[in-house]
Amino acid sequence: MRQGVECSPRITVRRRVYSKNHAKILCEILFCGGNKSELGRFTLVSVAPPPQPAKFEELAMPLFEQLYNFAHWLSKNREEAEDLVQETYAKALRGFSSYQPGTNFRAWMYRILRNTFLTSRTGLKATTTVPLENDEDSPVVAPADPQTPESILLDRSNQQLLQDALEELPLHYREVLLLCEVEEMSYQEIADTLGVPTGTVMSRLSRARGTLRGLVRSKLQGAQKD
Repeated sequence: MRQGVECSPRITVRRRVYSKNHAKILCEILFCGGNKSELGRFTLVSVAPPPQPAKFEELAMPLFEQLYNFAHWLSKNREEAEDLVQETYAKALRGFSSYQPGTNFRAWMYRILRNTFLTSRTGLKATTTVPLENDEDSPVVAPADPQTPESILLDRSNQQLLQDALEELPLHYREVLLLCEVEEMSYQEIADTLGVPTGTVMSRLSRARGTLRGLVRSKLQGAQKD
């Protein structure tokens, strides 16, 4: 279940121009919210000769909605998410020759998106507030709690509460939790995306779940008092 956007964006390739030395792919994106729809356009340009752009399109276009939603969760801003995804696709097409066939393309795209975000103004601001951890590779075992974030997610009346708690998580916790629980990536995929060992992924996930559990519990108690 995806949250954080008004609806799922749809991307359509309207025109392709392939020549000997470059390629252009004209894309349209449809965003909607309530009774309002917006249509955006952007062009991907690559100096890579065909058939490489066609292969890129085949691999990359199906990932658009996932990448956009992840960008929105990271940036917490729709317009910035649009810019992040467009820049990600442009960078990925230009650098497609560096992608090694047979490796995880989805993780490769997510890594480009994440690095693009981290160098943005919002990303730089978010990383300056990340606390240092001395023992990040050590797993953290959270105490048992019958009301977990996962069980709360199943209760539609509390989805907004969970979303608010997710947005309060530090960036390095929020991203690893989203990649695991929302994007359903394996530990190895997450490690490839973040450029860290799988042990660090497991440790961050444990800490992220514990922190999220505390935030949710606090919000639930506050809601009950109200």
